[in-house]
Amino acid sequence: MTDVPASILLIDDHPLLRQGIKQLIEMEPAMTVAGEASNAPDGVRQALEIEPDLILLDLNMPDMNGIEALKQLRAENISSRIVIFTVSDHEDDVVDALRAGADGYLLKDMEPLDMIDQLKQAAVGKMVISDKLTTLLAQALRSQKAPVEAKPDYESLTPRERDILKLIADGLSNKMIGRRLDISDGTVKVHVKHLLKKLNLRSRVEVAVWAVEVGVR
Repeated sequence: MTDVPASILLIDDHPLLRQGIKQLIEMEPAMTVAGEASNAPDGVRQALEIEPDLILLDLNMPDMNGIEALKQLRAENISSRIVIFTVSDHEDDVVDALRAGADGYLLKDMEPLDMIDQLKQAAVGKMVISDKLTTLLAQALRSQKAPVEAKPDYESLTPRERDILKLIADGLSNKMIGRRLDISDGTVKVHVKHLLKKLNLRSRVEVAVWAVEVGVR
């Protein structure tokens, strides 16, 4: 951690909720609100302009929903951490968000102090999931495992890919992995792309769940 507070962009169509979150964040010296948007298109524009450390993104918004905004941001290769913040605890929404590149999924009914703690974790590169969703997520991913002939092949990974796999399982972002291994973000991205292909997995979330299940830590 540095002394520079983590910058956060709020994207949510409910002004009262944005104001409440903003007030909570402003009480924390480790975080600051860099911007806010009442709709996804404006939020995407601001995100690309300021590249905040963390984006808190509502799922259900008019015109463009959170998943569409998330996909657009990832297509632009934005480096910000992106956490979905929503009332929806539906299995499909959780899995779709994480597979689209979300770095976390938090429910709006959580306690304010718990939310702040989770945002702090997300800002330093950890993946965050509301406690009540972890069992649901594990069950969903297990039910959607790849066929037998496409099982992940750990032995096919290079030593560097194995190092990165373990750090993904610990919830670290590409930026944090790069710092830990003293390599660039771009190099980490290339290794992640290769290990996903070798393991026949589609996302970092599937990699993390698989690594924990088989004891690769």
